Amino acid sequence: MHNQQSAAGTAAAAAVSAVPSRYILLCTAFLSLLLVFTLLKGPTQLPPPSEPHPALFPRRHRILFNGGEGEVYKPGDSLSPPRPPSLAYFISGSANESRQIIRLLYAVYHPLNHYLLHLDGSASQTDRDALAVTVQSVRLFRAARNVHVIGKGNNVCPDGPSALSATLHGASIMLRLSADWDWFINLSASDYPLVTQDDLLHIFSYLPRNLNFVNHTGYIGWRELKKLKRIIVDPALSLTEKTEIFFATQKRQLPDAYRLFIGPSTTVLSRKFIEFCILGTDNLPRALLMYVSNTPASASMYFPTVLCNAHQFNWTTINHGLHYTSLDSRQRRVLLNSSNFAEIIDSGAAFASPFPANDPFLDRIDREVLQRSSGEPVPGGWCLGDAPENVCNLWGDADILKPSSGAKRLEKRLVEVLSTPPPPCLAE
Repeated sequence: MHNQQSAAGTAAAAAVSAVPSRYILLCTAFLSLLLVFTLLKGPTQLPPPSEPHPALFPRRHRILFNGGEGEVYKPGDSLSPPRPPSLAYFISGSANESRQIIRLLYAVYHPLNHYLLHLDGSASQTDRDALAVTVQSVRLFRAARNVHVIGKGNNVCPDGPSALSATLHGASIMLRLSADWDWFINLSASDYPLVTQDDLLHIFSYLPRNLNFVNHTGYIGWRELKKLKRIIVDPALSLTEKTEIFFATQKRQLPDAYRLFIGPSTTVLSRKFIEFCILGTDNLPRALLMYVSNTPASASMYFPTVLCNAHQFNWTTINHGLHYTSLDSRQRRVLLNSSNFAEIIDSGAAFASPFPANDPFLDRIDREVLQRSSGEPVPGGWCLGDAPENVCNLWGDADILKPSSGAKRLEKRLVEVLSTPPPPCLAE
């Protein structure tokens, strides 16, 4: 009798546990399709085309300031430096992070670049509208026509595939907003630059525009069981309210059609690679997107895996995301502070994170590295004003670059990285 009751109890428990498991598997299949369709669709409405201020884009020549002296090069000169590229920044944040986003926008602003700001679903529509009004109120942003705000935020769970969905959706909007940017950079409100945009654009002028900067490794280790084999349902992909991620009890096998790579989610990606992922010209991005749509490590796995498995891109992949972070013993990012200021600056990275909101460390970076005043963009070669506190109130040619010592730090770091053959994607 006791054995019969025990067996009956075991069978009942198995039946109860099977119901949510089947439910989760059905949900994951549905959400996988939903994620793909979400990424394939573009923005419902784009801003009307308009011309930027002619003073910023005369398109006559490029002037490079070096050591305080300006050298003028006209088109056709044999010694003329390459024309600077354009960067597409996708800057995202959550509730109560509008001020951080605006501060970061000023710190990475340049008229040549394009910017898309996103407050996720945890922020109120009032905050989102206020962010758009703030952007529209800045005379420089209106003149350059290069700062945009997503009107309806996507729900995002930082540890789920909805974070990857938001990034890819932002990249698809950037493709439609402008045809002339060269690299896509995704930043969060806790990121901050360590070089000026003149530094970054000057160094990137001399790089092949198909390079992709992504920290990655094919060594999965403990992540295989903890993240890659786990099955989840991210409710942010389908629900209007933010709830916790659901975890299934089952595990799955790793794919054998491609090898998985993993790394930080902050990357610098070429336009050709973004088009490869968004436009769906190959099966690999779509197949991997279906796989990571119910994986907790999706944001850190997707781009490295596509890059390292696509034969047309694996040789363009540089194992450095141009980003400085500090990790603890459990491989979690720790907040940066001014105690290691020299180490962070001398790292040669272009960006660093995470920083607390309004941290004095950011003020020190503004003051000693970027030479930026509060509420103003970083001065560059395009700034012609004579007032020390507001040198960018008068605009000149945006192609004029005035790199600082940050360009030398970034150049030194890139030389070290690029002089280490072969690319890890191909070597592992």
